[in-house]
Amino acid sequence: MISEKMKPYVKNNSAIRMMFEEGNRLRAIYGPDKVFDFSLGNPSVPAPDCVKEAILELVQEESPLTLHGYMSNAGFEDVRQTIAESLNRRFGTAFSAHNLIMTVGAASGLNITLKAILNPGEEVVVFAPYFLEYGAYVRNYDGVLVEISPDTETFQPNLAEFESKITAKTRAVIVNTPHNPTGVVYSEETIRSLAAILRKKQAEFGSVIYLISDEPYRELVFDGAKVPWLTGFYENTIVGYSYSKSLSLPGERIGYVVIPDEADGSSELITAVTIANRTCGCVNAPSLMQKVIAKCVDAACDVETYDRNRRALYEGLTGLGYTCVKPQGAFYLFLKSPVPDEKAFCEEGKKYNILMVPGSSFACPGYVRLAYCVSYETIMGSLPAFEKLAAHYGLK
Repeated sequence: MISEKMKPYVKNNSAIRMMFEEGNRLRAIYGPDKVFDFSLGNPSVPAPDCVKEAILELVQEESPLTLHGYMSNAGFEDVRQTIAESLNRRFGTAFSAHNLIMTVGAASGLNITLKAILNPGEEVVVFAPYFLEYGAYVRNYDGVLVEISPDTETFQPNLAEFESKITAKTRAVIVNTPHNPTGVVYSEETIRSLAAILRKKQAEFGSVIYLISDEPYRELVFDGAKVPWLTGFYENTIVGYSYSKSLSLPGERIGYVVIPDEADGSSELITAVTIANRTCGCVNAPSLMQKVIAKCVDAACDVETYDRNRRALYEGLTGLGYTCVKPQGAFYLFLKSPVPDEKAFCEEGKKYNILMVPGSSFACPGYVRLAYCVSYETIMGSLPAFEKLAAHYGLK
């Protein structure tokens, strides 16, 4: 008998994962080249060569005791210092090892942060559309998720509604830029305005409101877009990062949390997040991958491949009469459904072996997400299928 808390998760299993499994089924029937699976953000770009080289070097040269053994729950100090120095070079910050906690990917980073700051009944604000697992993470610690409705013209945060929904119970705000599922990059103006609202509300309620920046797509930006480094705009910012996308390592589950000294109660907060790393069952981030990251800390991801995919898919689909905001970052395109019921649109797409994720999976019905981190051949092969789908709906 499962717990009452788990029953809703079982009933509403991830649409993204279900679509991924549907892709496996269709590929077995029609062949891989006849199925156009845009469901999962699973990078098709190989990891940089330095990752393989680092793994081989480490397993051949490092002592098994240090390579595979325990370390501080926050991670190897030299690894954290190496990452801190990289951030300092890139963003003009002044972090050191003590400001970082190595994590089991971004999801774990969010969970240990929320465990450290949330009391039951306290609120966490998110901007729709958003990665729906945020709700699960907040509920893990008996918090309350507060949604801000989307601005479907720009998909920048709806700041007027945001300000109206902050209460004395608001404990944190989660932002994600570059954004999943829209590919939008939040502008510096947006971040400055958001920070001003948070300062105003902290003063009004006499409380601390943390801004949690979820940044797994930070390096994946196009057309000269700039991603603001949020600790420079708001003191109570906590940054969560993952190497899943930038180094194509989603299965390795390696990332970090940054807590600046300027954050309210930073010393106690760093300790609490570090202890949460242990008490949530992670104990510490994978030791081998920590060492690998230290050797590849400034490795560049293959943005050009994703950019080619982005342009091909965006230009191909808009040329067929579909509507979407041109993505500036990440590797997702958020397409407006030609009918109000985007789930029906997704079902119709399956008839042409096109797999899309409904926008209701991101609290934004009427849209679908396409993950274009697939092969270029998949994108080009899908366009005739999308053309048939467009004809079905009388587009163009």
